[in-house]
This record gives sequence, C-alpha cells and structure tokens, in this order.
Amino acid sequence: MLDGTEYRIPSLRHKVSPEEWQVRVDLAACYRLVDLYHMSDLIANHVSVRVPGEDAFLINAYGMLYEEITASSLMKIDYDGNILLKPEFPGQDYGVNRAGFVIHSAIHKARHDLACVAHTHTYAGMAISTLECGLLPNTQTSMRFAHISYHDFSGVVLDLSEQERLVRDLGNNNAMILRNHGLLTVGTTIPEAFNALHRLELSCKTQIAAMSCNSPMIKVPDDVVEKTYMNYQPHVRRPFGLLDWPALLRKLDRIDPSYRD
Repeated sequence: MLDGTEYRIPSLRHKVSPEEWQVRVDLAACYRLVDLYHMSDLIANHVSVRVPGEDAFLINAYGMLYEEITASSLMKIDYDGNILLKPEFPGQDYGVNRAGFVIHSAIHKARHDLACVAHTHTYAGMAISTLECGLLPNTQTSMRFAHISYHDFSGVVLDLSEQERLVRDLGNNNAMILRNHGLLTVGTTIPEAFNALHRLELSCKTQIAAMSCNSPMIKVPDDVVEKTYMNYQPHVRRPFGLLDWPALLRKLDRIDPSYRD
C-alpha cells in the first residue's frame, strides 16, 4: 500500500473515451501484476495495448516503476512514435523508451488481430533465452508453448529495420523467446497476454529448477506433447484470462486500488 507520498498524476479520465479508459485501467493493473509476481525490471520493459478504434497504443512512461503505474500515467503514441497524449508528470518530463517503441509498434502495426504485447527481462526468461535447447516441453505447463517462436539477438532493439524480422519470427504464435534477451507474449486481450506471460515465466523457472538437479529428465513422447499443446489452443477452450482476471483485479484492489486513478 502506498503511504500517501505516492507520485500523483492528474487524471486523464475526462480526456479519453470510455473504451480507452477501460483499457487504461486494465493495462495499469497488468503492470502492477507483473511487478507483484516478480517479473518487473525496475523501470525497464513494457506492456502495451492497442487503443480501441485508433492507430495508437498505450505504453508505460520511461522512468516509472511498475508499482507506480496508473491508468492516467500511461503514454499514448502512434505507430511512428509520436506522443498523442502525454500525462502531466509533476517535476519530471518522462518519454517513451526507444527499444519499447520499436518492439511494440512493430507488432501493433502488423497484427491488428492482437491487442496486447508484453515483454520482460526476468532471470528465468533470460536464462532460458541463452540455452541452445530453448524451452523444453518437460511439464504440462510448458507444453502449452511447444511451438514457441524464437528471435535471434542482434543487439539492443533500437533500429526500425528489425521490426520486420520481429513480426516474421513471431508468426502466428502467442509467445516468443528473444534469444539472449528475454520473453515476449501477445494476446487479443490484456488478460490473455498476462496469462501467457505468467505461464511462460513459470515454464522457464521449472525448467531451470529441473536442469539444476543434474539428473536425467523424463522425455514426454512427441505425440503426447502435441496432444497437450492442442488442448491449450483457442478452438478447444475458453479464452485465457477470462476467469482469473476478475480475481486478479480483486487481489489488486485489496492491496492498493490506486492503479485505477
């Protein structure tokens, strides 16, 4: 719970549509949840969401901790990086991180079927990103990502020329490992992208734990892996996040509801 000295940003609720305000609240909640589940990296990394009905998306201001982010603190930018709506940051002049813009704008611009993009630098995700074997389908949870995408490292993502390769490598998957870098998930909704991120992070942690035991791991037959993977696909189940998101919001409201401001 913030103690009253929190960084207060004037509300933008009266300056945006009801639809935009709703995704602002959900995106702020997502940032708080990423932090709550230990997937944040100080002020680095990003979660973004498409603004309904616009060629624009919302992303965090570069300089705020995830635990500080509110619905009104989010930056609204277009696909070229122009700031369309900038919050008032008392005593600060925050902008948008260049690497975050390059990665997120690439996907939002190319994939209009997606609404949310999440990217992290966790110890587990970065560790798996350095392994030649990548993510192994060695648990039921990790089998959800049996066909995960990979993107080879070519330096900090600052060059717009890398956008085409990012989109190509992601393909139609909802998760991608950025080799020697971190994790990325996407979703048609914010809850869906967060659900994938949480499960992908858990998959990375369990693989590291299993490999650390220095004991042979059980290999699940390929046909069982494929069957399990198919059980996680959209056409055979309800959308991910549909049930857990309201419960997660209730959890946040009990801890600190200021994300809604």
